[in-house]
Amino acid sequence: MNFTLEEAVKKYALPFDSEDDLTSILEAIGDAKIVLLGEASHGTSEFYSVRAKLSKMLIEQKGFSAIAVEGDWPSAQHVNRYIKGYGERKENVQEVLKAFGRWPTWMWANEEIAAFIDWLKILNDNRIPDLKVGFYGIDMYSLWESMEEIVRYLTKSNPAGADLELAKKAFSCFEPFNEMPDHYAISTAHFSQVCIDEVSELLSSIRSHKERYEDKHETNLNLKVNALVTKNAEEYYRTMLQDNALSWNIRDEHMVEAINEVMNHYGDEAKIIVWEHNTHIGDARATTMKDDGMVNVGQLLREQYKKDEVYAVGFGTHRGTVIAAEEWGVPFKKIDVPPARQHSWEDLLHKSGAFDKLFIFKEENRKYFTDWIGHRAIGVVYNPENEQFGNYVPSQIGNRYDAFIFIDQTKALEPLNTGVMVTDS
Repeated sequence: MNFTLEEAVKKYALPFDSEDDLTSILEAIGDAKIVLLGEASHGTSEFYSVRAKLSKMLIEQKGFSAIAVEGDWPSAQHVNRYIKGYGERKENVQEVLKAFGRWPTWMWANEEIAAFIDWLKILNDNRIPDLKVGFYGIDMYSLWESMEEIVRYLTKSNPAGADLELAKKAFSCFEPFNEMPDHYAISTAHFSQVCIDEVSELLSSIRSHKERYEDKHETNLNLKVNALVTKNAEEYYRTMLQDNALSWNIRDEHMVEAINEVMNHYGDEAKIIVWEHNTHIGDARATTMKDDGMVNVGQLLREQYKKDEVYAVGFGTHRGTVIAAEEWGVPFKKIDVPPARQHSWEDLLHKSGAFDKLFIFKEENRKYFTDWIGHRAIGVVYNPENEQFGNYVPSQIGNRYDAFIFIDQTKALEPLNTGVMVTDS
C-alpha cells in the first residue's frame, strides 16, 4: 500500500507526551557510534532540553563518551576542563560558560546548557578518569584564540622547540588584522599563500611529533585541534567573501575532521553525540543544498562511516518564541515565531494534530517521507517578516533524518546574564 505524505504522517506519528517516549528513539539508535542531534533554531529551550535528555540516556545506557557542539574549541575547553576536574580552579558553571564570549553568546551561555553541564560534572566526579565524558567545540571561528592557545602552550612546555617558532611565524601572519576576519579576507588576494604555508606546516609538524607533548589533561588533543582550527579557519576566511558554498563546505568539513580527532582520541570504542543545527546534521543530499554544491556534517559522516554507525535526529516546531537577533552582531531579543508557512513540513505536522510527536524512519516507512517539502530553519539572525520568502529548506525529510522530534509550541531559551539585555520584540 502507498501513502501520501499526509497519510504517512498520521499513520507513523508516535506520541511525545513525556521524556519516557524518547526510549523509542534510543532503541532505534541501536549500536550507532555517532548520534547527531539537531535543532531548528539556536534559541529554542525545548530543543536544548530534549537533546540534553537524549544525551543523558545515551551516556548512561549506551556508553557514549563525548559530546561535540557547534561552538569554538577554546571556549568549550573551559567546559571540558570543568566537568573533568582538570586544573585547580573551583569555578561554578555560570563562570565557565562566560568563556563563550563570541557573539552569539546565547547559543551556549544559557540556563539549559548550565543545567546539563552541572549534570555532566556530577556524573564525571563519580567516574574514573578513563570513563569521564568530554565536551568539545568543533566549530572553526576561533582562529586567533586557537593560535594564542598554541603559542601559550608551546612557550610553556617547549620554549626551545621548532614548533614554537613555526607557531610564532604563523601567528605573525594574522596579527596585522587584529582579529578582524573581514580584513583578512579582503587582504588574501595579495599575500594569503604565506599564511597558508605556515599554518599547514605547523599542523603537519604537530601531528608528526605528538611524542613531544605529554597527554596529561588531553594536551595533545587540544594542541592538535587548535592547529587544525588555525589551518581550516585561514582557508574559510580566505573564501568567505568569494564563494558562499565553498566557505560553507570548508566549515562543515572542518567540523567532521574535529569529530574524527575526538573519536580517535577516545579509541576504537568511542561513541560521540553531536549537537548542531538541522542544516548541519541533516543529510544535505536530501535538500536543495546539493544543487548549490554544498555538503554538510550529516552527509560527510554518512559517507565516511557504515550505514548503522551514524544516526541523525532532526527537530522542528510550529510556533512559539525564540532568542535571535535582527542583524549579525547586534543585541539579541526574544522574538515571536509565527505559525509555520502553509504547506510546509511543520504546517503539515500541526494540521495532523496540534500536539508533540516524533517519527522514526525505518526501511518499511522511509519511502513515504521522501516527497519534497519546505522545512523551517531559523538562524541566529531572524526576521519573521521574511518567512514568506526564506527560512524554509526544501527537503526529503525521511532521507534527511533517521528520526524527527516535533514540538508544536516552543519557548525561547534563557540566556545567562552576560551583560547583554534580552528584550521583547
